Amino acid sequence: MACTFPSVPAPENTVRRSLLVAATVLLSAALTAPVALAAPKPSTTPSATPPAGMSTVGGARLGQPGTQVNLASGVPVLPKELSARSWIVADAESGEVLAAHNAHWRLAPASTLKMLFADTLLPKWPKTTQHTVRVSDLAGVGSGSSMVGIKEEETYTVHELWLGVFLRSGNDAVHVLAAMNDGVENTVREMNAHAEELQAFDTHVVSPDGYDADGQVSSAYDLTLIARSGLQKKDFREYASTVRTKFPGETKKNKKGKEVRGSFEIQNTNRLLSGDSDVPVYQGIAGVKNGNTTNAGATFTGVAERNGKVLLVTVMNPEKDESNGVYKETARLLDWGFQAAGKVEPVGELVPPRSAVQAGAQPGPSASPGEAGGAVAGSKPVASAPAGGGTDGIGVALGITGGVLLLLAGGGVLVNRRWPLPDLVRRRPRP
Repeated sequence: MACTFPSVPAPENTVRRSLLVAATVLLSAALTAPVALAAPKPSTTPSATPPAGMSTVGGARLGQPGTQVNLASGVPVLPKELSARSWIVADAESGEVLAAHNAHWRLAPASTLKMLFADTLLPKWPKTTQHTVRVSDLAGVGSGSSMVGIKEEETYTVHELWLGVFLRSGNDAVHVLAAMNDGVENTVREMNAHAEELQAFDTHVVSPDGYDADGQVSSAYDLTLIARSGLQKKDFREYASTVRTKFPGETKKNKKGKEVRGSFEIQNTNRLLSGDSDVPVYQGIAGVKNGNTTNAGATFTGVAERNGKVLLVTVMNPEKDESNGVYKETARLLDWGFQAAGKVEPVGELVPPRSAVQAGAQPGPSASPGEAGGAVAGSKPVASAPAGGGTDGIGVALGITGGVLLLLAGGGVLVNRRWPLPDLVRRRPRP
């Protein structure tokens, strides 16, 4: 996928640490030496013990089992009510990993894998592209899958299909889009290639919708990388943050014999975005994606902004039997992250894509098909939970930097590789 690679001077407050490398060492060599491990097959009863040796992409400590955090004076302690097998808290602006627990443990990802599906396929078609669903398009949808309600022989726009993917985690919508992309097999191949490009080496795709499949794995670290990549895309940000919308129904004849097609409302199943009886809408939430299957348990990656700070948190398979536990544990980690940001020494970093390493800079935001620079005049802003208790229509444009700082021996020049993420969070009246 073509993109540009701008280099932007680093703000002073983002220059926190650097890597000392010899002037003759290539940037790509400094950043592409992860531990490569064969992906294990998830079982119906996943082990409660992480492997002793895991990938070290992003830092050696991230490959160690157990909780990794640098607690010091002034740094808040981690929440006690954490039962997830794996989790990570990262600063989306700097790419720093503030704390992690079994970050590279390869586990079944459930529908959080749809973030990789979207990041891979979103650039392929304009929103207005129409497709009439064939019977073969829905072949292979797993029994008991989450569905948005796609009907055979009905016509949908790509925009509507993506809303079905993000809001209702519709495996039917995923399979239709995969059929448009020359089939499931081709889509899986492209998703695995894109995971490699992102340096998400813990990830192996078997089914594009995240449905339990033998050998299908990812990690909290990889899902965070994937979310960060997806959030470069304007459409991804829009879909991931949409709370509710109307979805086209089935064409039927009315009493007069005329064919009419109604619609029904769908709501985002991300409870930190839409809320629930025991989970309030999280202040500043702006996506991203949830999942739940037999193998994976509950999984979730969320992004939130507060007071100019943007955090990404991924939580995989909380063991505590608690209603909406994955959202509650995510909220606790987000709360901790916002309190700890700027105080805690990071334990690792989110690495850039391989192409960014080779080009010597991080990619800028990609445009959707037919768009220039990823922005369109008059486009709807990304939804976010109102801060403080219900502010209306206050726009907050954020530039997200994701960088690796390099102190080049002999040159002594600090270079920050920015990964701008404009308009990640915009507050607007709740629907």
